[in-house]
Amino acid sequence: MEKYEELLLALRKVIRATDLYSKQLNKLTGLTAPQLLILREVAAAPDGITASAVAQNITLSPATVSNVIDRLEQRQLIHRERSTEDRRRVVLSLTARGAERLQAAPRPLQEDFIHKFQALADWEQSQLVSSMQRIAAMMDAERLDAADVLEVGSYAQQQFKQNS
Repeated sequence: MEKYEELLLALRKVIRATDLYSKQLNKLTGLTAPQLLILREVAAAPDGITASAVAQNITLSPATVSNVIDRLEQRQLIHRERSTEDRRRVVLSLTARGAERLQAAPRPLQEDFIHKFQALADWEQSQLVSSMQRIAAMMDAERLDAADVLEVGSYAQQQFKQNS
């Protein structure tokens, strides 16, 4: 097997693991990974948080976050409320139903990864980061939105819609 074939196989395995996690998450909770990520971010701000702050914290575009927030609000998992201090500011908060869903959600896929990654020597961590950044560049992927939670399904659907 050629080296590039080994690399592509490893990438497909990562994508597959991400896809399986996404399906498990959706089956267990009815949530997608971006929805879970946004719920966690809103829950972490007991005094409320704005959609733009959520987008910045999870490194997704404001438009993507806004669409996900719309769906979460329709499902009564989060609540939008206009600030009494600044009427231009809309604050997000978790509903009781949202808190229940969050409680039932499995741990994020990357938690085990983070523990294993941090156990590596600094030079090895740097080498892996550099290699993945180079792979992203070789795949022309630097401009794509990326969240801290690994999730493939919505990205694949997004790409399909853009190419249709």
